[in-house]
This record gives sequence, C-alpha cells and structure tokens, in this order.
Amino acid sequence: MTAGACRLRAGVLSLQGDISEHAGALREAGADDVVRVRRPAELDGVAALVLPGGESTTIGRLLAEYGLDIAIRRRVGEGMPVFGTCAGMILLADEVVDFAQPGLGLLPVRVRRNAYGRQVDSFEVRLEAPKVASAPIEAVFIRAPWVESVGPGVDVLARYEGRVVLCQQDRVLAASFHPELTRDRSLHRYFLSLASA
Repeated sequence: MTAGACRLRAGVLSLQGDISEHAGALREAGADDVVRVRRPAELDGVAALVLPGGESTTIGRLLAEYGLDIAIRRRVGEGMPVFGTCAGMILLADEVVDFAQPGLGLLPVRVRRNAYGRQVDSFEVRLEAPKVASAPIEAVFIRAPWVESVGPGVDVLARYEGRVVLCQQDRVLAASFHPELTRDRSLHRYFLSLASA
C-alpha cells in the first residue's frame, strides 16, 4: 500500500456469535484492520460492519440495551455497508414470521427463523451466485433462516431449492448461511468491495 492510501477498517458486531471466524475471514478477504464492535463509539472509523450468526433474540436485545441499534441504523443511513449472516439476516429483516424479534429493520424482506431445522439438520452446499463469484460459493447452513418474500429493490443473489438465501439492497447484504465457516472468501471479498466502491 502506498503512503497515504486509504485503509479499509471492517467491524464485527461482538455481542455474541461467530465473531472470531468473521474477523479472520475479513482479514483474509483484504480488510486492513478488523475491530470488534460492542458499543456505539466503536463504530467510529468502521467502513463496513458484519452482523454474525448466533442467537438472534439475545443479539437483538443487547443491540437495543447498548444503543447499537440506533447507531447502526444511522451509519447505514450514511452509507456504511452491513452484512448479516444467519442470525444477522434475521436482525436485518423488517419482518420475522411468527416471532416478535427485536432487530434493525434495514432490509425489506420477510424471513422465517430456523427454517432449515435444528442443529442436527446442519448441512453444507455450493451455491450459484454469479454477481458474487464466477464459481459456486461454499455455504454452511446451521439452524438457518430463509427469506419467504422480498420487497421492492431487493436483489436476489442466490437460492437453495427455490428459497432465497442470499440477497442485497444497496449496501445491505444478508445470507441465511455461514460463509465464515468455510475456506471460501468470495462473499467477504464481495462485501468489502461495497465499502471501497
């Protein structure tokens, strides 16, 4: 990197979930720095934020308790890209089927929690996502949600067995699955490209 060149600092919401796995994936995908975000002030200087998998109800409650929900909505409104995986997708959705889920409401989609079953029903597949990568991307599904419907302006990037599992609106990206648990960094690279665009 040349002197004076812009460095890309990514953040991982660090209240609960796959924090270290996403931090490592972001570094491997090209982030110059990765910080753990637990308080609103820690969003300062972050160019892109990942909302990891975990327990969506717990994370949603803590977001509100620490005032991070307001801070994240503000930063996304200012153009910061955000990427939610599994529980992170649920937190981004503006509607969750049959469940009063605290969240951010930043993506006009309707999601169903635990749609693919319990922990024992976990599986790994390769998904066609041409906008993200020329080769199929690796995806691990663990108690994963799926998207039942998308609102206007939402771009469907990948489906599995007909269900939407990867989608995007502007700089808000959401995946039903866990790309951080694979060796494939295509999706994290794609996400970081939203910050540098």
